[in-house]
Amino acid sequence: MQVQFGGEDRELAAEPTEVGQELPEFTLHKADDSRVKSADLFKDKTLISVVPNINTSVCSLQTKRFNSEMDKYPDVAFYTVSTNTVEEQKDWCAAEGVKNMEMLSDAEEQSFGRNVGVLMPALDFDARSIWITDGSGKVLYREILQNQHEEPNYQAALAFLKGMGK
Repeated sequence: MQVQFGGEDRELAAEPTEVGQELPEFTLHKADDSRVKSADLFKDKTLISVVPNINTSVCSLQTKRFNSEMDKYPDVAFYTVSTNTVEEQKDWCAAEGVKNMEMLSDAEEQSFGRNVGVLMPALDFDARSIWITDGSGKVLYREILQNQHEEPNYQAALAFLKGMGK
């Protein structure tokens, strides 16, 4: 699969995980630099917002938007994954006043990007995407942005979350 980044087509490292499949195992780094495995992240409802680089405008907007929505969904685990270092993520959160959204780094092993199929190897960035899973990590909803400089469809993702409880 290809996505556009900077006006150029970029090949993803693998075919992205499909709706109905379980996300493959991956390891990410938390703010305290400890490692967390995928199985430890999944709750009954989990939203993973993936941004290529938190220090860019669209990535910042996406993260702040989901951070502002979290209080309306107390039964949902929200995470932002980026290929920024833990230190860069902490600096961004402090500068932007983001306290609720848990930031997870895929900078070292890039196992999320590689295993889920959203890594753009030519850039060492994960592609902008939204993933909603159940407690086992089964993908119930996904959006992979064709143009990486556009924002995701927030309304569609949040409407999907609302509908999960029915």
